[in-house]
Amino acid sequence: MKPEKNFSGNLPISRRQLLQMSGLGFGGLALQAVLGGTVQAAGGGLGSRPAHIPPRAKSVILMLQNGGPSQMDLFDPKPLLRKFNGKQHSIKVEMFQAGSEQNKLMDTPFRFQRYGESGAELSEVIPGIGSVIDEMTLIRSMHTGHNNHTEALVMLMTGKIFQDRPALGAWISYGLGTENNSLPSYVVLRDPAGYNTSGTLTWTNGWLSALHRGTEFSSSGTPVLNLSSSIPVTSREQRNNLDFLSRLNRIHQRRLPREAELEARIQNYELAARMQLAAADVLDISGETAATRSLYGLDNKTTEPYGRRCLMARKLVEAGVRFVQVHPRPFQPWDSHSKTRSGLGSICGACDRPTAGLITDLKQRGLLDETIVIWSGEFGRLPVSQNGSGRDHNRNAFSLLAAGGGFRAGYIHGATDEVGYAAAENKVSVADLHATILHQLGIDHESLIYEHAGREETLTDPPLTGARVVDEVIS
Repeated sequence: MKPEKNFSGNLPISRRQLLQMSGLGFGGLALQAVLGGTVQAAGGGLGSRPAHIPPRAKSVILMLQNGGPSQMDLFDPKPLLRKFNGKQHSIKVEMFQAGSEQNKLMDTPFRFQRYGESGAELSEVIPGIGSVIDEMTLIRSMHTGHNNHTEALVMLMTGKIFQDRPALGAWISYGLGTENNSLPSYVVLRDPAGYNTSGTLTWTNGWLSALHRGTEFSSSGTPVLNLSSSIPVTSREQRNNLDFLSRLNRIHQRRLPREAELEARIQNYELAARMQLAAADVLDISGETAATRSLYGLDNKTTEPYGRRCLMARKLVEAGVRFVQVHPRPFQPWDSHSKTRSGLGSICGACDRPTAGLITDLKQRGLLDETIVIWSGEFGRLPVSQNGSGRDHNRNAFSLLAAGGGFRAGYIHGATDEVGYAAAENKVSVADLHATILHQLGIDHESLIYEHAGREETLTDPPLTGARVVDEVIS
């Protein structure tokens, strides 16, 4: 999937051929869209592209729980923490701050119980997730490469700690395109009250075409900002305006046939025009039943904001969007440096019921088999106390949930050491996770290539990371 070479000959060609051959083929895509034809990808356009291998899934919903959910307080019970609570431990933990309480182990403030037929032990503060755990793979042996929020988030989303690389959603958009050319292939649903840690770094297109960047949709008010005219116009006037603008854009583009960024910008404008009707219709939840709204927690002020975004995510993948990224409330709500009980209790109270609602709704509608749902933070927490009642960052171990799209249902993969400090059995790296997600979408992670600055770039960089598809977690 390398970018096509630009046409450089001097032979006479038709206008249609010029559009097809110039601007990495983007002009031909726009022409097909205007003529109402099926949009096919060329050089990284937005059209639907064939998979490398038979896919198990068509789309991904990433529930990005940034801040670092504590694995030993939610998903990974450690009886030794209770037995040796307050005792010093010999592990050489990578502390982020002073005040490590001299490596004193800290027990969880929550009770664990078994859920579902799988009998998975989970915390009492996530009963909703417990109710659907038989639909999920629980990976307890994740690990990553950095203890800072920004670097770890960037790594989770792009495969490396360095900024300005394409995010997972951008790679999937580049590899597969979209099944609905009136909507972006990559949509981001953040809390309208503000950004999370690292902001747009987690949905950047990097050096891929801007067509593949995550597009922010709002879960309150107008779904897409700056999309509708501030002055009321008739549909005919709007159509005439858009047609005239398109002609001007194409005249400008023909004067600069090798400017791929210009063509990407024109395509974004044309996509925005199509979205004026499509986005509003898809994201209108007024027609949802009372039962569905309750399933997502829209009848409760605590769960309503996150639940609304989860419901919107379902509607977007139902409409053919490839990748939807759902954020909790602003900043880093899972960051529990102190007051673990109240801090985790609060964010779990906001996210647990909507998470379960999304899994349940997808299954009821027959969408779970073709939709991968990932629930994950950027890293985990330490087993020792910080500030007496909190935990510091831990890159060596965290837990992740995966459902649908061919992931094994009711399965627990991997394990951490006796106190939950480090992944110890069947370790899964971020690169392994990416390779597995791509595989389920029908993409060979070693063949998804983009040539940049003389180098064949990939998401997983297998020569460096040793990335592999984790066959054990797929059915």
